[in-house]
Amino acid sequence: MKAPVKLGVALLAALAAACSQDNSPSKSSAETVAASADFQKQLLKQLITAQSGDVIEIPEGRYELNRSLSLNVDGVTIRGAGMDKTILSFKNQIQGAEGLLVNASDFTIEGLAIEDTIGDALKVNEGKNIIIRDIRVEWTNGPATENGAYGIYPVQTENTLVEGTVAIGASDAGIYVGQSRNVIVRNNRAEYNVAGIEIENTIGADVYDNVATNNTGGILVFNMPNLPQPGHSTRVYDNKVFKNNYENFGHEGTPVAAVPAGSGIVINSNDFVEIFNNDIADNDTANVIVSSYFAAGYYSDKSTQENFDPYPEGIYIYNNTFTGGGTSPDHMELKALKVAKFGLTGSMPDILWDGAIDSAKMVDGELPEGLKLCIENEGVGIVNVDVQNNYKNITTDLSAHNCSLKKLPQIVLEFDSEQEKPQDEQHAKNEVADA
Repeated sequence: MKAPVKLGVALLAALAAACSQDNSPSKSSAETVAASADFQKQLLKQLITAQSGDVIEIPEGRYELNRSLSLNVDGVTIRGAGMDKTILSFKNQIQGAEGLLVNASDFTIEGLAIEDTIGDALKVNEGKNIIIRDIRVEWTNGPATENGAYGIYPVQTENTLVEGTVAIGASDAGIYVGQSRNVIVRNNRAEYNVAGIEIENTIGADVYDNVATNNTGGILVFNMPNLPQPGHSTRVYDNKVFKNNYENFGHEGTPVAAVPAGSGIVINSNDFVEIFNNDIADNDTANVIVSSYFAAGYYSDKSTQENFDPYPEGIYIYNNTFTGGGTSPDHMELKALKVAKFGLTGSMPDILWDGAIDSAKMVDGELPEGLKLCIENEGVGIVNVDVQNNYKNITTDLSAHNCSLKKLPQIVLEFDSEQEKPQDEQHAKNEVADA
C-alpha cells in the first residue's frame, strides 16, 4: 500500500491561521473562507489524480465546501481523524447535489462527517468491496423535507460493510443499501430520519447491533418494482429499535412517505426475511409491520413491471423482546381499527400484517410452509387487517403462524477481519440463490 497522501504544508498553515486566537471577526472570517477554498481545491485535485493504493488523509478541522466531490478510481481510502473531528460541511453548496459520489471498487471511507448536503450525503454506486466506517452524516437543521434524501447510500454494490456510522435527518433513509448483494450493516445509529435503516431490493444482508430510534420507521426491508433486481434473504437481529414515532417528513409520492409514524421494523414485499433477538419497544403504530405492495397505496404502478411480486413470503419472526408499542397508530384507518378492535385504552398487537397472500401459490387452501409468515415469539400477538378484502375479516388468530422456517446463512465478507467466519463450507461461500 502506498504512503498516505496528506494535505500540503501551506494548506495546513492556512488552516491553522484560520483557527487562531485572533479576535478580529472580519479577518477570521476571511481567513476561514480562504482556507476552505484552498482545502477544497487541493482535495478535488487529490480525488481527480488519485491512484489505486492511495490513502487520502484529511486532518482534524471543519471544512466548508461549496461543490460536490467525486471519486472514480478503484483502491482508494479516504480517512479523517474521526466523525466529530474531521467535518466536511456543504451548508453553502452551490454546485452538485451529493457530498461525495463514488463510482469505484475496493473503496474505504472512515473517520469523518458529511453535513448539510443538498442531496445525498455519501453515495457509492456500482462498486465491489466497499467499507464505510466511522462516518457521520447529518442535516444540522434537524428533520425537514428539504433535507437530502439519503445519508449513507451504497447502491448496486457487492460485498459492502457499513459499520459504526451515525445518520441524522435524512428525508428518505439515513442508511440505505439498495440493489446490492452480500451486505453487512452493523453497529450504526440512525435517528430523526424518515427511515432509519433501509435494505431495498438487495440479495443477502445481515443487519445487526444497530440502534434505530426517533425515526418515522426504524428498520425497513423493502422490494420496489422497476429496479434491476428483486431482493430477498435479509436477517435483522440483535438491534435496538425503539420510539420510532417521528412524523413522516418524506417527499410526497415516495415509498417512505407511506410509512406510518410509529413503525419499528417494516417488511414490504420482500421475501425470506428473519427478525430475531431484537429489542423492539414503544413504536406507536406497531413494533413490527409485514405488508405487501397493496398496502402502500400505489399498487397500480405494478403494471409497469409485470413480473414484480408484491407479496412478502418466507418471513420468520422469533426470540425478540417486545415492550409497549401500538398505543397511538398513525393513519386514520389504523386509528379506527385500534379503537374498534382494542378499545380506547388498548393497544395494537406487536405484529401488524396486512394479510395479503398470493392465491396462485396456495396448495390445499394454504401457502407452502416455506412461504408462510412464521412466528415463534413468546407472548406476541398479531392483527391481520385483511387488506385484500377491504378490511372485512380482521383477525387476531395466531394459529396459522405457529410454524418455523429454515434459517438463513450468515453473510460473509472475506475482507472483514473482525467477523467470526462460519466453519460450514456452504455458509462460508454464502451463495444465496436468486429467487
